[in-house]
Amino acid sequence: MTGLRVEDFDYDLPPELIAQQPPAERGQSRMLVMNRATGAVRDTNFAEFLTLLQSGDLLVLNDSRVIPARLYARRMKKLGAPGPGSPQTGLRLWGGDPSRLGTWETTTGRVEVMLTEPASPQMPRAPSIPRSSAEWVGNHESPDASDQKMPRAPSIPRSSAEWVGNHESHPVSGENLWRALVHPGRKIGVGERLIFLSPSGSIELEAEVLERNFFGSRLLRFNPVDDFFAVLERIGHTPLPPYIRRDDVDQDRERYQTVYSHERGSVAAPTAGLHFTPQILEELTVRGVEVARITLHVGLGTFAPLRVERVDEVRLHRERYTLSPSAANAINNAARSARRIVAVGTTVVRTLEHCAQQAKGCPLEAHSGETEIFISPGFEFRLVGALLTNFHLPQSSLLMLVSAFAGRKTVLAAYRHAVQERYRFFSYGDCMFLE
Repeated sequence: MTGLRVEDFDYDLPPELIAQQPPAERGQSRMLVMNRATGAVRDTNFAEFLTLLQSGDLLVLNDSRVIPARLYARRMKKLGAPGPGSPQTGLRLWGGDPSRLGTWETTTGRVEVMLTEPASPQMPRAPSIPRSSAEWVGNHESPDASDQKMPRAPSIPRSSAEWVGNHESHPVSGENLWRALVHPGRKIGVGERLIFLSPSGSIELEAEVLERNFFGSRLLRFNPVDDFFAVLERIGHTPLPPYIRRDDVDQDRERYQTVYSHERGSVAAPTAGLHFTPQILEELTVRGVEVARITLHVGLGTFAPLRVERVDEVRLHRERYTLSPSAANAINNAARSARRIVAVGTTVVRTLEHCAQQAKGCPLEAHSGETEIFISPGFEFRLVGALLTNFHLPQSSLLMLVSAFAGRKTVLAAYRHAVQERYRFFSYGDCMFLE
């Protein structure tokens, strides 16, 4: 479908409808059910989800697990390299390169670092932008236009890469490389050192900035540690989305995960799965519903705001996925027997439809890879027959995906109904089933 603009996917949302807390218990959310053929909607609760599936349906879940990806660092200032026989003062940082040796001191102020994905020497990088350009942590844009705490990211020319990752190879080698969003990013340049402290004040991690990219993005090289993810568990914070206007608490460590999460790597939850309980999943299998699990690690491709005007200009970041042998077999069998494939969340839709595109009509094969698939009205769905999803931000790529599945006008009408009926929106909010 041509001619659509990003603003064609806008809707009015009172800020008080943005859920700031999860429901008291999993599985207690409201659910809006929409018939895609007629556009008819009805109000119900997620407990009814069991009755909407049939024996033989294949329910596909994303089992990615959210990592404590939000970190807080201090900047380091180099005092100078010591000469022969000179006394050592300050902190000595890691690294065997003589240019890195010397004494350092911490500076005042806190730097927020949001890890987005592990990097490698083979992974593409984004071109640098002028130091005078506004920089912005992409996960912090508020749907409330009146919020002025953080600036909206400026548009960039179409001739430049619009996603963090152009097709230029990176020259560095080694491990412990991560892409990250940094705030405030304007002052954090290449060569800067960051230290990450434990609550007691000891240094848990150190990192060097290797690249400076679009909108606060940096490439960081961390010092080697025995178990990087174990350190994140000790000092990291749950990466709650920016529209949740509070600090994370201990409860979020569990509630911002699905009960079936397993493969760690996401920096945002596949939120449609937050409604499930072990009891609901068990009841589904008793009713004859088959369950398969795929993995897509949620990253910038899911939550980055769009900075273009036309839908056909949208380009998404790559996200990593894995299709296991058991999942591939289950999906192939369901497709061959014309059984309905029900996707839990837009991440599942993107993974399945990407794999179907790659297969070009052949059965799916188990593999791992990356996808930057963008689904908008006019897209031809090959596998997904029904979708459970949360409500999505205005003018977002995920709202465009849902509109592609059920029709833009129909979906926006359903959203207006949800606003009128005071549904709770976004990650910790209510859900919608499109059948």
